[in-house]
Amino acid sequence: MRLSPSPARAGALLGLLAGILGLYGLTTASVFAIHRIDVSPLTWTSEAAVLQALDVGTGGNAFGLSTSNLAARLLQLPAVSSATVSVALPDELRVDVTERRAVMAWRVGGSTFVVDGTGVVFAFAPKGGAKTADGRLLPVVLDTRATSSTIIGIGSTIDPTDIDAATRLASIVPADVGSAATSLEVRLTDSDGWVMTTTPRSWTAVFGPYTPVLRPPDLVPAQVRLLRSLILGRESAFARIVLADGEHGTYLPTPSEGR
Repeated sequence: MRLSPSPARAGALLGLLAGILGLYGLTTASVFAIHRIDVSPLTWTSEAAVLQALDVGTGGNAFGLSTSNLAARLLQLPAVSSATVSVALPDELRVDVTERRAVMAWRVGGSTFVVDGTGVVFAFAPKGGAKTADGRLLPVVLDTRATSSTIIGIGSTIDPTDIDAATRLASIVPADVGSAATSLEVRLTDSDGWVMTTTPRSWTAVFGPYTPVLRPPDLVPAQVRLLRSLILGRESAFARIVLADGEHGTYLPTPSEGR
């Protein structure tokens, strides 16, 4: 005896088959092929780098793409902080990228990098200096440590204590310390740790190295107050000032003062 499916079951099977065929049609139909990739405005990342990371190209089917995987690829780009990728039917891929926010420029040898608030080195600074979103030049740290040229580069992360100290020191302007200088230069050295000098060159202030516990960067404001109390109105008298902490320091007078 031969059994035949009931009309209801046969209808269900036909519906399932139609659904499978319909899905197959969606994933293969040329009408849903990607023909445009729209990328949000970028500052530090080139559009070419974004497209290369996506590796989609035109002609790929929109229904065959994993947008979450595509967004994860973009996070491998040094300057990308977050990214979302979505499909706009019938043929467009939309890419929205949020880049890291530049807080300072970090100069090592002949290279100047752009660094975010977490210490990530994510781009080279453009000629003429890197700028903030409102058009101001980023403060610059000159890192002269012997090992920095080998460990600092695009994609590396600067030590959190150094970033904390750099953020505090590089934000200081001449008026904060009672100086008539045009500008201040901040350097990180092997011998003295953090050092500040004037432009044009007059005195040098040694703030020293910082550590997370024993000598944290929150010592900086007190050191700045001490420096100001020393040089305000008589900065030409000092050649070198060593700020041990916020209350104690030593200094060398200028040659004319030491006579």
